[in-house]
Amino acid sequence: MKYEIIWSGFAEKQIDEIYKFYYTKTKSLNIANRIIIAPDNLKHSPEIGQREPALTNRKLEYRYIVESNYKLIYTINKEKRQVRITDIFDTKQSPTKIKRNK
Repeated sequence: MKYEIIWSGFAEKQIDEIYKFYYTKTKSLNIANRIIIAPDNLKHSPEIGQREPALTNRKLEYRYIVESNYKLIYTINKEKRQVRITDIFDTKQSPTKIKRNK
């Protein structure tokens, strides 16, 4: 049985900013589109992503997958069979910024 992919409001804002940035800079939405479809791989195997070491002190377990230079950070709700994308983090930033409040 497949997992449902859910995007948090914060992650949706991040993808909007990525769209705007790349469209303004290159008139291309290639990277943004790849980011949006990347979680499709989690529908059948949500645990393929690695645990996010910067967020191990949190109540929930955070995992991530990488697309281009972006980490898609997510949690898994096994009871509801949902994967929730919580953040899209540009890996060119300082890793300590990943702990920001959303």
